[in-house]
Amino acid sequence: MSENTYDYVIVGGGTAGSVIASRLTENPDVTVAVIEGGPSDIDRDDVLTLRRWLGLLGGDLDYGYTTTEQPRGNSHILHSRAKVLGGCSSHNTLISFKPLPGDWDEWAAAGAEGWDHKAMDPYFGKLRNNIVPVDEKDRNAIASDFVQAARAATGVPRVEGFNKGPFKDGVGFFDLAYHPENNKRSSASVAYLHPHMEAGDRPNLTLLLETWAYKLEFDASDEGLTARGVRVRGKDGVEKLISARTEVLVCAGAVDTPRLLMHSGIGPKADLEALGIPVLHDLPGVGENLLDHPESVIVWETNGPIPENSAMDSDAGLFIQRDPEASGPDLMFHFYQIPFTDNPERLGYEQPEHGVSMTPNIPKPKSRGRVYLTSADPEVKPALDFRYFTDEDDYDGRTLVDGIKIAREIAKTEPLAGWLKREVCPGPDVTDDEALSEYARKVAHTVYHPAGTCRIGAADDELAVVDPQLKVRGLQSIRIADASVFPTMPAVNPMIGVLMVGEKCAELLGGDA
Repeated sequence: MSENTYDYVIVGGGTAGSVIASRLTENPDVTVAVIEGGPSDIDRDDVLTLRRWLGLLGGDLDYGYTTTEQPRGNSHILHSRAKVLGGCSSHNTLISFKPLPGDWDEWAAAGAEGWDHKAMDPYFGKLRNNIVPVDEKDRNAIASDFVQAARAATGVPRVEGFNKGPFKDGVGFFDLAYHPENNKRSSASVAYLHPHMEAGDRPNLTLLLETWAYKLEFDASDEGLTARGVRVRGKDGVEKLISARTEVLVCAGAVDTPRLLMHSGIGPKADLEALGIPVLHDLPGVGENLLDHPESVIVWETNGPIPENSAMDSDAGLFIQRDPEASGPDLMFHFYQIPFTDNPERLGYEQPEHGVSMTPNIPKPKSRGRVYLTSADPEVKPALDFRYFTDEDDYDGRTLVDGIKIAREIAKTEPLAGWLKREVCPGPDVTDDEALSEYARKVAHTVYHPAGTCRIGAADDELAVVDPQLKVRGLQSIRIADASVFPTMPAVNPMIGVLMVGEKCAELLGGDA
């Protein structure tokens, strides 16, 4: 038996990949290799300490994707994607929401049979992450006063534990996947892989770290194309084939999963031919349906310093349901206990020494973008065109304008009002809808939630890339499990949804085996 042959080969040791690797290797007779482009996160305090998350963005553990020109949005956004074991759960703020019932039911309505909320609910209970509300010692006084003021200004209920039941609106401290006693992450890698890495009790699990997957290999037969392995390059520059006896599982995320497929000849035929990539399988949906949760920012200077205690500097948030017909919230805010002025500074605004921010966010954006290749060279980064604020009736843009107006009402309300000295940006003089929209769109940023680029769907959906078993349409022995399979965006932060996709994929694999 070749040393480079395993039962399952997983591309990506990120949020879903960690779950699947851990679950599959519970069976000692199953061998699994995980191909991860980044290093281990063990003993990396810069990664494992949750409050240090901002320092990871744009650093050596970030693939650092940019966006194409965005005529109605911000063309300068850095779309951070984590290059480390645990993927974006090693990089993000670990805000942890079980997707709302309406989020899963949307999937089922989009052709993902068996993915409705009743079918998906049990997977939340299987998660190994330590998901807890922000600890009392981390509840910053100004964040607590934001919660009180938002409740008074908007009339939404105070929520203590957003995962206790479905909600359509509410304000409170988030649930986080962390260990409050030492501010350490409970990421996918920490929860699902570290116990076995430290104990050495899974000889059937092989982690190929700092190893880059650049092409999928297929065998052709009368049955069609069967995935047989993954071509990789190690950090020593040596290239080899990692072979799979049973299945290849692509868990590389909403950018790198379609990128890998297209470089392997799987994707929109005309696009691949134009770049000189031999077409193995025409699959027009690969790279389409790029989703995100765009948000803007409104910043205030405070009357002096803010208390130091915090879990990760954005510990509380607000959800509002403006449309009574919506299945859940349609406007969301993160409350940052820091003046988040990276994007406004490009427009001439200055960061105050002490300040806070509210970030109106679009839970159910209407705009759709795409990921596409610009070169046949796998080393060249793909293009990300989010097409921000291009939806026909400008729902996305109007949502941000509503958000700024609501944020100002909250800022005028005690007990938060007493902390605030002045509105820095957009500034109190910017009041009409057109000017607010222009500001909101130009300083909009991402909360790092790209999704949807290999969406799940029914057999008659021409742009669906995977079926409800997560199998890639028209191919054998290959599945996708990551945020790229999302047909629509959950109203809440999607990390828990990705972990649940991982749990469901592992169960599907077990059933098939």
